[in-house]
Order: sequence, then C-alpha cells, then structure tokens
Amino acid sequence: MTTSSALAKTSSSSTGGTKQRVSYFYQPDVGHFYYGPSHPMKPHRIKMAHHLILSYGMYRQMECYRSHPATPDEMSAFHSEDYINFLGKVTPDNLRGYGNQMQKFNVGEYTDCPVFDGLYEFTQLYTGASLDGAVKLNRGDCDIAINWSGGLHHAKKSEASGFCYINDIVLAILELLKVHARVLYIDIDVHHGDGVEEAFYCTDRVMTFSLHKYGDFFPGTGHIKDTGAKEGTGFSVNAPLTSGMTDEAYERIFKPVMDKIMEVFQPGAIVLQCGADSLTGDRLGCFNLSLKGHAECVRYTKSFNVPTLVLGGGGYTIRNVARCWAYETSVCLDTDLPNEIPYNDYFEYYAPDFQLHLTPEQRENMNTEASLESVRVDLLTQLISLKGAPSVQMAEVPPDFEVIKEEAGAEKERKSTKESRSGEGMNDGGADDDTRSDRGKTKDGRGEKREHEAELAA
Repeated sequence: MTTSSALAKTSSSSTGGTKQRVSYFYQPDVGHFYYGPSHPMKPHRIKMAHHLILSYGMYRQMECYRSHPATPDEMSAFHSEDYINFLGKVTPDNLRGYGNQMQKFNVGEYTDCPVFDGLYEFTQLYTGASLDGAVKLNRGDCDIAINWSGGLHHAKKSEASGFCYINDIVLAILELLKVHARVLYIDIDVHHGDGVEEAFYCTDRVMTFSLHKYGDFFPGTGHIKDTGAKEGTGFSVNAPLTSGMTDEAYERIFKPVMDKIMEVFQPGAIVLQCGADSLTGDRLGCFNLSLKGHAECVRYTKSFNVPTLVLGGGGYTIRNVARCWAYETSVCLDTDLPNEIPYNDYFEYYAPDFQLHLTPEQRENMNTEASLESVRVDLLTQLISLKGAPSVQMAEVPPDFEVIKEEAGAEKERKSTKESRSGEGMNDGGADDDTRSDRGKTKDGRGEKREHEAELAA
C-alpha cells in the first residue's frame, strides 16, 4: 500500500474484527497529592477519571494493573542524578536548605513547580505506570496501554517546568526504543510538548508531532520551523495554532498529517499524550474542542493498529478532564457509553446536567481557513521531503527494568565509569544535544519561553 490511510484500513480488516487488547495502569495513591492552594494542577482529577471508568464498568473489558513506583535508577535513564537526588530529598519542611538547588532546578515558591508533601513519591507513581505500560507493549502482552496519571511533557533533563518534574514520556519512549526501531510521539495538549521534543531533537528514531497554541502562551516553543537538528532534522513536526480551535478545524490538520507520518516514518510504537486542556472551557486552555473531537485523535491513531501507549497530561477544569479520559478509555475499548453519568463517589462534580459530553462554547475560531491550510501544507511538505523511514541496525535488545539484576560490584563499577566521563553522548538527550538557547528559543525557529502568568490572569 502506498498510503497510510490504506494501511490503516488493511490493518483493521486483517485483525478479523478482534478488539485490541487494552491494559490499564493505576496507583490508588496518585490522586491524593496536592500542589497547594490556588495551583491549577490537581492530581485529584486522576482519581475522578478512575471512578468514572469504574462506574461505567469499563474495568471488566481490560486488564487492570497496580503499577510499580519508578526507582531512581529508572528515572536516571533520562534525568541527571543530581536532579533526581534533589527531588528525593527536598520537602516543604527543609526547602530553606536547598535555595541554590531550587533555583538551579526551577523548583519552589517562585516557580510553577512547587515543593509539596510527597512530591518525589508522586513522580515515582506516575512514572512507574508509564514504564509498566511500555514494558507490556514491548513484550506484546497488550496492544494499547493506558496511564492517565502520566503525560507530563514539560520536564527537562535537569529542570522542572510547567507543573512537570519527571518526564515519564521520555522514559517510556526510551523503554520502547529497546525493541522498536522508531517511535512516534503525538501530543494533543494545548501546550507544546517541549520537553519531549527537546529530548529527541537530534535523532531520527523518534518523531514528535505536537498540535498546540502558539504565541503569547506557555512554553513559547513549537514554531513550525522548529523541525529538528543533526540526524533529527525533519523529525520534529509542529502545528502552531491559535485560540478557538474547533473539532472540524483540528481534524483538518491532524488526519492528513498523521496519514503522511505513518506513510513516511512507519513507527513500531506510538505514544499519545492526551492533555485535556485543549477541551472547551478549560481553566488554562483556549481551544474549543468537544470530547468527541478530542477523542477522534485517539480513535484515528488507534486505527493504524500500532502498539500504543496512551497517557494523560494537562487539563485544569477537573470535571471535564475526568469526562475526557473516561470517554477516551471507551474509545480504546471500542465500547459506547451512555451520556448520563452513572452514580459514583464524585457524582456532584458533574452538576448541573450530570452528562458525559460537553457543548463547545459559542466563540470565534481565530484560526482562519488560510492559516490552517498554510500549516497543513507546510507540514506535509516537511514530511514529503524526508527520505522515508530511517533504517536502524538493531543490536541485541537490552533487558527491561523488571529483569535487570546487577551485582554490587558491577553497579559500583558502572557508577565509577559514569562519574569519570568527560562529556555527553551524542543524540542521548544530553546537554550537548540541546540546540536551544535562552531556555526556550530554538535554533531555527522564533519561539520564546513563556511563563504561565498570562494564562492564569485570563
């Protein structure tokens, strides 16, 4: 087949109508953490989504797992050890002794990433669930793995950013790369997926595709000309949009670009970040998508029958976040949900209508026909210029984190060798691979780092 849309149809029919196997990862404690008063990030939304999934009975149609907490060694596959050590030690009670480190790592009172009770445990729980999902996919034990607590796409190698401390997405992609030659990352959060793009900006083994608000908006990156560097040139795909995006307008960009990506890149696995702040009525977002429009991206991605890790992300009107992720779970399961929300522990949150689906606001879409067509044509031109799927000489697949058992002597030798290295590796997401300057402006584009103040003041 020459087109990916044909590939999708062929692949769907080849399964003989068999539903894809879905695994669901959840840690009961992950929704109990609290960023602080007036902070827009509410982990409680994860628990609300979980209860909707339970009350709709969807747990009966998928394998449900209690995920493991990620270890410091697992998180150090991407993040620097001094950053991990800092997160493991700092607490609200001792933070005065970490003033210099808090400034260095962009954590604390004067940032959007506060120090709160259980911070490190929180990062372990959401990261471990994403790693567990990646391992399940690598082993062929499921076709779709879901972790709604994950998707924290702004965290950098040695820096917290945008409510995100550990980048579970990057760690999950690194796990998938042990088995798959190429991994596609898709980001439908209203904010640009800058942390993931930055980590893989110089490699052709990971393609990143982000649709986001661009302009006077956090994080300020994601210009259409930011296409990657070195071996990764052309493999960062950015769709910069503006306020008021509707379902129809979003689909006009997403589907043709996805078709071309699947044709040209041919990924072995997909990671889909489903940030719900692109929904209508979000506290920080400015798009106007319905649940069905947002979930259409999930449905369309799923139609290619490529092993897929589905993650959460942003979303700050928490009743709508729970609605969204419950509905998108049903899309993964190929099951229909009644619009009437069933009774659950958080039923009163869904007043006054107690309905699942949202009605988009009556507001103008600031994305014109001409601007959307320009983005679509530019991205398709970028993808056509690529020379097809890169070939990778795959060595023996390394063991996943569940079976690594190093002896004490080997561990000591590894740490000693790591400390003696004089420089960063190439294309490993290290400092030498970062072509950005001023913590937000990219080499080829014109993006500038933006903070959240403009959104919070709206």
